[in-house]
Amino acid sequence: MSPGATTTPRIPLALPSPSVPGGRFRPSAYAGEAVPFVVTAFREGHDRIGTHVRLFSPSGEESLHRLTPLNDGFDRWSTVVVLLEQGVWSFRFEAFADEFATWQHAAEVKIAAGVDAALMREMGARLFETALAEKDRPLAERTALRAAAAALRDEDLSDDASLDIVGDPEIAAFFADRPLAPLVSFDDKRELLVERERAGVGAWYEFFPRSEGAVRAEDGTITSGTFVTAQSRLPGVAGMGFDVLYLPPIHPIGERNRKGRNNTLDPQPGDPGSPWAIGSAAGGHDAVHPDLGTLEDFRAFVVAARAQGVEVALDLALQASPDHPWVTEHPEWFTTLPDGSIAYAENPPKKYQDIYPVNFDNDPAGIRAEVLRVVRHWIAQGVEIFRVDNPHTKPLQFWEWLIATVSAESPNVVFLAEAFTRPAPLQGLAMAGFQQSYTYFTWRNTKEELEEFFTALSHDTADFLRPNLFVNTPDILTEYLQFGGRAAYKVRAALAATAAPTYGVYAGYELFENVARPGSEENIDNEKFEYKLRDWEAAETNGDSLAPYLRRLNEIRRAHPALAQLRNLSVHWSDDEAVLVYSKHLPAALSPTGADDTLLVVANLDPHSVRETTVHLDVSVWGLGPDDTFEVEDLITGAQWTWGQHNFVRLDAFVEPVHILRVKETR
Repeated sequence: MSPGATTTPRIPLALPSPSVPGGRFRPSAYAGEAVPFVVTAFREGHDRIGTHVRLFSPSGEESLHRLTPLNDGFDRWSTVVVLLEQGVWSFRFEAFADEFATWQHAAEVKIAAGVDAALMREMGARLFETALAEKDRPLAERTALRAAAAALRDEDLSDDASLDIVGDPEIAAFFADRPLAPLVSFDDKRELLVERERAGVGAWYEFFPRSEGAVRAEDGTITSGTFVTAQSRLPGVAGMGFDVLYLPPIHPIGERNRKGRNNTLDPQPGDPGSPWAIGSAAGGHDAVHPDLGTLEDFRAFVVAARAQGVEVALDLALQASPDHPWVTEHPEWFTTLPDGSIAYAENPPKKYQDIYPVNFDNDPAGIRAEVLRVVRHWIAQGVEIFRVDNPHTKPLQFWEWLIATVSAESPNVVFLAEAFTRPAPLQGLAMAGFQQSYTYFTWRNTKEELEEFFTALSHDTADFLRPNLFVNTPDILTEYLQFGGRAAYKVRAALAATAAPTYGVYAGYELFENVARPGSEENIDNEKFEYKLRDWEAAETNGDSLAPYLRRLNEIRRAHPALAQLRNLSVHWSDDEAVLVYSKHLPAALSPTGADDTLLVVANLDPHSVRETTVHLDVSVWGLGPDDTFEVEDLITGAQWTWGQHNFVRLDAFVEPVHILRVKETR
């Protein structure tokens, strides 16, 4: 920079949002998301300023949106815009000297105090005349402003009548829409990636296709289910309201070092092995396990799922069994130990003797080419969603390249990061391009933990990290679920389904499968290592299934656009350490229904008791005053009450541990 040059605009602008920490990556959103645009702007002295954000859509349409002060005392300005068009948007913040607001404030104070009243009236008249000179102002505005200027110059105009003109909301609206804006200052132009709605909104269900339609013979042997038999489970998944079906790896499984039941090292005849031990003589990552059928059968399964309104998500696990073709064709892709053996995967104290991890520092160009080929292959079969296994054990640089490359070719593809890891790598994966992320949700169970967790997800990282709140996985059966009974299963499902726009359930959750392998948080008889035969219809017929509850949760999600938003969660208060309270609000101006949508969630987190307490609501979140009352309806039970700022609740964990309340009307 040359001496005397500056980088600060006339009206300083700083701390723009949406943004990603560090500035290396662009923020992201999804189609239909209500995105807050926030910036710090100020000027010297007491004169007022205004701020805009100018948006440029992917198709080239330009729009201007006025920001309003956040009233936080820190010169922060904000507006919220619903972005519908998919692609890369550009935006730029602008600030200007707001001559009307400056005059209006001074005139209100001085005329009321009897100070410089005539001067204030003349200044206003000249301001209106300046606006009249702008040719783009509509005739109705010009007529009204001309009359107001003449009135202000009327010597017989009283101070009260002058103040009526100063505070006239119609005149204020004229200048809000088309402000007199000298000293215009610009921030740098920035980018925002808007992806398809499913990148941010969806209800996921996971099942193993080999278990769906599997048959046990009289001698105890089990014949694997296939893609054909698994189709019979699709109406059940769709009937519960799930719109994404995630399949663990569907590829051939290795024989060498195959794991037996419950992760043992002594497989018995007929043990199918872990689907994550990918590769055998039948092929690798681009092949289908022969027991499941053919590639044509898989394509038919994808088509059948779509006919039910369900997208198929496929696992992308970049690792190999000792029998994978990569091991013989590309031994350089793995880590060879001093004794000549290939290193298998470990996550101490866990060992995965049936899996070789890929070493991404050996022939990175070759590995990149092969992975891209595999991903393109499955996209060609109709897959547009990939759940990526353990991405935090691969270089971040690789994921940035792969996702950018695939997105450029196929912008509808969604990658979910299954990364239960430290905050830095978890967030780094999201910044680098992953559209969704697993989170620590399964380990956040207390009121304090959940309040902090939900607040962080909805406000601190929402510009780049979209959580997928899976309630359980084949590897995760927390103590809360092991010992909490049916109430715990209801609580966790209700929290996941309402706190974030995307959540997931692994099969067996609706049957309350809660027996862990001793000393672990995994289900005993883990489906990763064996077939699991379940009678879904009998359980639901007998009332032993959570499926009706999950169905109702998904009906609520689809009926209420507030639940399709991430950034609108507000935590409220209760007098009980086990009762969590939060709301989701979407104002009419941002809602696709054109009406306010407000939901309150009140959850008894103690699955073993009845809790009675008072909840305290910040009703200003949805535009009410402290003395207003309103009607609420429990969307689970149908019960209705009149509520206000403070309300008594009684939640019986053995009946219904969670209220999901719709705010119906105000009084």
